[in-house]
Amino acid sequence: MGVWFGIPVCDGSPQSFCLIRQHQGRVQSTVNPFDAILTVFAGMALVMSAAWLVQLGTRNGGWVDVFWTFGAGAACVTAALWPGPAESVARQYLVAALAAVWSVRLGGYIAHRVAKDRHEDRRYAGLRTEWGGAFQRNMYLLCIVQAPAAALLSLSVFAASHGGVGAELGLRDLLGAAMLAAGIVGEGMADEQMRRFRKTAQHGDIMDKGMWGWSRHPNYFFEWVTWLAYPVIALDPSVAWSWATLVAPVMMFLLLRFGTGVPALEKAMLASRGDRFRAYQRRVSAFFPRPPKKVSA
Repeated sequence: MGVWFGIPVCDGSPQSFCLIRQHQGRVQSTVNPFDAILTVFAGMALVMSAAWLVQLGTRNGGWVDVFWTFGAGAACVTAALWPGPAESVARQYLVAALAAVWSVRLGGYIAHRVAKDRHEDRRYAGLRTEWGGAFQRNMYLLCIVQAPAAALLSLSVFAASHGGVGAELGLRDLLGAAMLAAGIVGEGMADEQMRRFRKTAQHGDIMDKGMWGWSRHPNYFFEWVTWLAYPVIALDPSVAWSWATLVAPVMMFLLLRFGTGVPALEKAMLASRGDRFRAYQRRVSAFFPRPPKKVSA
């Protein structure tokens, strides 16, 4: 057994990639995530290829988000329940349930919005204009790159479900479940506030009340909070492989704050709202909630 970037590797081959759990200096068991992650990657590649075909037929890129959310949820449930040495079978079912609840809530919300809204999501509409004739080619690349992203998310879920402390569920498991529930409730409240605003808003109005007065994207913030559930459940600084639980929250933060989330949406908002949105940007935090700044006229 060798070491690859600080992670034990059995027999020196990718096929024998393993994660070692240690407790008080003793190796307890070997967990092999390779087959689970490879299966997730292959499955998500098919799901996102189907997503590309659906958006091609409907001319609505919003369906990509629907396919990804339900697909990623199925991927995470698969990883959580993957056969192999686990600290607790009950924890596997708990983590699988958390992933399923997240997927059903968010996927159902997005599917309802996409099916009901006559207009394409601002992000995809902006990309359609920006990419022009290369839109469908670039769109397929955007879809397919989400397969390895889902595989990385499922790695965190795998680490949480097969690790943790003790065969019985404990306080950390409950705290992790509470963290995911808090994220879902917060995201739902932010979405509902925005839904009510849109019913009465005039063209050019900016939503800066409630949660949206403390963060320009509270729904993205609470979406990120849900992924903190997995390190809460199983992160142990003394156990090298448990650090994999941080992959999901770190990746989601980077994607939401600097990738396909905030930048793409705000580019579209600046194009449609102009100086009013710039003033909103100066007052209100982009991601993490905080009291708005007092800015002179």
